[in-house]
Amino acid sequence: MRYEQDLVRALLHEQHPDLAALELRDVEGGWDNQQWRLGPDLAVRLPRSDRAPGLLRTEQAWLPVLAERLPLPVPTPVRVGEPSPRFAHPWTIAHWVAGEPADRAPITRPDAADTLAGFLRALHHPAPFDAPASSTRGVPLAQLDPEFPSWLEAISTNADAAREVWDEAVAAPAWTGSPLWLHGDLHPANVVTQDGALTGVIDFGDLSSGDPATDLSAAWILLPADAAPRFFAAYAQADEATITRARGWAVMRALNLIWIGQRGRNGLPGGKPTWEPAGYATLERVLAG
Repeated sequence: MRYEQDLVRALLHEQHPDLAALELRDVEGGWDNQQWRLGPDLAVRLPRSDRAPGLLRTEQAWLPVLAERLPLPVPTPVRVGEPSPRFAHPWTIAHWVAGEPADRAPITRPDAADTLAGFLRALHHPAPFDAPASSTRGVPLAQLDPEFPSWLEAISTNADAAREVWDEAVAAPAWTGSPLWLHGDLHPANVVTQDGALTGVIDFGDLSSGDPATDLSAAWILLPADAAPRFFAAYAQADEATITRARGWAVMRALNLIWIGQRGRNGLPGGKPTWEPAGYATLERVLAG
């Protein structure tokens, strides 16, 4: 589903008329939501998948609470669009986060390990009892193990090595601490870069709580080769079991990126061709240790 600018302009006139005269520009990309630039500093996001309205409500409720302590720019909602006869779902006006998505402009600077570690240290605080929870993020990997064989079908080489890393992660001691706040979906399309540096984190729809290993997998998903040791030294809060679980999450995310990228390369719905090379790069990094 793709919406046109005329709809966005009409919604702005209807609910936020003081912003309706600002320049509106299309933005490439987006998975659950379609996005537009609004003036120099804002963005409009409209949900286009079945799950997207709920993800936007999560961002609207929680990201303003967390944003003040986060050391990187994030798309904090500044206005809420409510369902109406013109458009049946909630929508958001948020801060625009400048940069290029990392699936198109990868992180190359070694000091991004420190930047990412600082961001996750700031985020990974105990979550309140009413924080969102997910069935696929922050959970024990054993819950996801039955699906792993189907994910392995995305690759024709290194399947045994990927399986070994996954099995070690499933067998590692589980997280026993308080559920921590998690971004939940740290992959290259959900961070932005400038000149090879990590400069912003976007798309908090999967914000949830649980085992921080889910987010710590970004050490291999986002950072250049050999940056994981520097990242974990800077993060300084992960024991060996947590790092082992994080490697398992990284393998799973790599396979998912490859599968979605293959669909894009073959012109299938929901595919993102730029995700395939990002997935293979992740797999190479995590299997290298």
